[in-house]
Amino acid sequence: MRPGRHKSTRHWHGVMIIVLMLGWGTAMASDWGLETSLEGGVSNEESPTMTLSLHRGVTAPSWLPGVLQPWSLQLSGRLLLMPGRNSEKSNAALILAPALRHTFDSGIFVEGGIGAALFLDAKLRDSELGTAGQFEDRLAVGWPWRNGALHLALTHYSNASIKAPNDGLEVFSLGYRWRL
Repeated sequence: MRPGRHKSTRHWHGVMIIVLMLGWGTAMASDWGLETSLEGGVSNEESPTMTLSLHRGVTAPSWLPGVLQPWSLQLSGRLLLMPGRNSEKSNAALILAPALRHTFDSGIFVEGGIGAALFLDAKLRDSELGTAGQFEDRLAVGWPWRNGALHLALTHYSNASIKAPNDGLEVFSLGYRWRL
């Protein structure tokens, strides 16, 4: 086998897994009451990003005290796309992340979570992540708009110094979430 062929084959296996997961999730969305979102953003490297997501919210049971009722657990599967510019290579990440959300009476919400991301390549434009596997820390604020919700999010990716270099990556994004 040629030296470059193995990496290319691994790349396409990863892409196929992502496509199958998103396709399966979209087909099952109406049965599970899922929401989807689309986010556009920019990384700390000034590279554009786009994120496609599927979300499932789990609300507090009615028998819990009223103080816990505004809280919910948000389970998300996301695909982060980072197109390359000029001669730069594109990159992508598959993300699985739970988040804890507090929704106020007005419908405005804040959420935060820690998840896991798997990047196709650990090298980015000006940063090296050290490993393809990364931890994701995410903070978001959102408000209802039309049949969904607008949200602003700040996300940080890091390998927690498991392997050097650990330059990390930040993404600031604006998105819209709607029920399928």
